[in-house]
Amino acid sequence: MIELCALAAAALSILAQWAIWFDAPVEASMGVVQKIFYTHLPMAWWSFVSFFVVFVASILYLARRRPVYARLAGAACEVGVLFSGLALITGMCWARPIWNVWWTWDPRLTTTLVMWFIYAAYLLLRASDVGGGRKDAVLAVLGVVAFLDVPLVFISARYWRSIHPAVFGPQGGGMEPEMWRAMIANLVAMGLLWLALLVLRTRQLGLAATLSGLSRRAR
Repeated sequence: MIELCALAAAALSILAQWAIWFDAPVEASMGVVQKIFYTHLPMAWWSFVSFFVVFVASILYLARRRPVYARLAGAACEVGVLFSGLALITGMCWARPIWNVWWTWDPRLTTTLVMWFIYAAYLLLRASDVGGGRKDAVLAVLGVVAFLDVPLVFISARYWRSIHPAVFGPQGGGMEPEMWRAMIANLVAMGLLWLALLVLRTRQLGLAATLSGLSRRAR
């Protein structure tokens, strides 16, 4: 499954890059810089999906106490922090030539940064020795509570005054069909990459847990 997802992601990424640079037109007001959008938006969306997986896996762990759910939550958080961090970086690269700033305390940017720090703290706690045998339960509670910031990030550009463009919604949209094709191709390609990374990392954590158990028994 991992190999198929990775190969499909690579093939579709090539097609998506062609769609960005040769099919989608140059946006009238922002120019060629707007093409960062086709990478920025899929990273942001799949980071939201990652944190939703953390949320669901954390609930399942609290309900059933099965280690596989703790590992899934950990793997999803790692991928989500990676994708949301890259979304912040690409967003800054987009903002600098358009709004002449690398960063501003815009509602969307601020809530996204807070979200990134919350889940980065989750990973730091997960890597530490704090909590002992109850660490997975503590992380599961944090994984549930942390998700409260995710919908706040999603709606911030729609309900608060923001420099961040709302692509979907009453004031958004207006994209040419070629732009939609490029966006969808990149969204699907990034989704396949996300799935491959999530499954691979979950398996790695499972193997690490197995090796750790065998090592303890050998002692």
